[in-house]
Amino acid sequence: MTTTPTTTVEHQAHTWPRSFRLLYTAALIDGVGFHIGQLAVPVLAVSLLAASPGQVGLLGALSTAAFLLIGLPAGVWVDRLPRRAVLVTADLTRAALVASVPAAWWAGWLSIPQLYVVVLLTGVGTVFADVSAQSYLPELVGRGRLVAANSLLMSTNATMQIVGRGLGGLVVQVLTAPIAIVLDAVTFVVSGLLLAWIRAEAPHRRPPRAKGSFVRQLGAGIRHVTGNPLLRPLAVSTASINLTMQLTTTMLPVVFLRELGLGAAALGLFLGVGGIGALLGAVTARPLAERIGHGRALWLPGLLVAPLGGLVPLIDTGPMLWVAAFGWLALAWRTGVGNVIGVSLRQGATSDALLGRMNATFRFLLTGALTIGAMLAGVLGQYVDVRTTLVVGAVANALTWLPVFCSPLRTLNRPPTAD
Repeated sequence: MTTTPTTTVEHQAHTWPRSFRLLYTAALIDGVGFHIGQLAVPVLAVSLLAASPGQVGLLGALSTAAFLLIGLPAGVWVDRLPRRAVLVTADLTRAALVASVPAAWWAGWLSIPQLYVVVLLTGVGTVFADVSAQSYLPELVGRGRLVAANSLLMSTNATMQIVGRGLGGLVVQVLTAPIAIVLDAVTFVVSGLLLAWIRAEAPHRRPPRAKGSFVRQLGAGIRHVTGNPLLRPLAVSTASINLTMQLTTTMLPVVFLRELGLGAAALGLFLGVGGIGALLGAVTARPLAERIGHGRALWLPGLLVAPLGGLVPLIDTGPMLWVAAFGWLALAWRTGVGNVIGVSLRQGATSDALLGRMNATFRFLLTGALTIGAMLAGVLGQYVDVRTTLVVGAVANALTWLPVFCSPLRTLNRPPTAD
């Protein structure tokens, strides 16, 4: 009796190997800490160190600048090194860096320049962690289960956005930002220990280690992304989404804490609404893609939903806070759908030997877009005004589905499978 592919994947989703369960648990714990820290650092800068909008924008830019500085070569290194060891080292290194912030605060030494350095170096660890995790996944679960595994991981990440940001806002409000950052450091340590318990013997074939000169390997990863008619428009569209969303995200602490006079708890709850949207997107991505095709699931939500982002710049106290939250929810839902479908397509269209470099190239482009978005937000917020920054982000975001629509991805039913 023949089993349909969909049924097989659904059945397998209940029998994840131990190695993936450890990776999943580590991602869950790490996600809580990451979102707490992501909220606590700018709140600390604004409320305790009196940071200007330009300094807040620079902090946001430095948090992702490492992807521009070392993102591409990191893919070559990940393809050469044991990916589990890279993940563990990245977590423990980030724990030490993050812990230095509350330590300096309590000693009376903390300054904006130190925050700049910590945020930048923590971003270096994140480069290696993200590239390694996405490259390690096919090795742990097999290519036939990538959509199901990514849906689970993205759903968990979205849940952590809700829990982490909401919890982060409450911790900052009640126990201060330095305490919230301590929790961030602890989660990195726990995540690293869990990853260290993954067995060396993965259940699926390990990829061959990259060979040849460093420059040749680097170029192969770049050419694979920029020369592929499916991956190229996906990269352009997703990078555009990241840049435009970052324009809004970077300025939200300034809007909440200074313009509206609301506290960190309100900011955390608002950002948590985005986590709800991302969770709904991750959960609905797979059935939506199976119903209308993977290509349409990448561009149609953008066409239908992204214009609702125009509600976010209308944010104010009272009813308009709820109106803006609805727009934020819609944008996050669209992003959640795109993350699951896009990451699965990328992994499916790439051979094992190129996974690290492909993921590094995407992370370079996507997180580099976050860096540019944060810098642009800081400039606009400093020299124009914060509200104009939100409007620019909303208008530009409403156009980000066009690169996918104008490419072969438009009618793609299922992602390809690399040999």
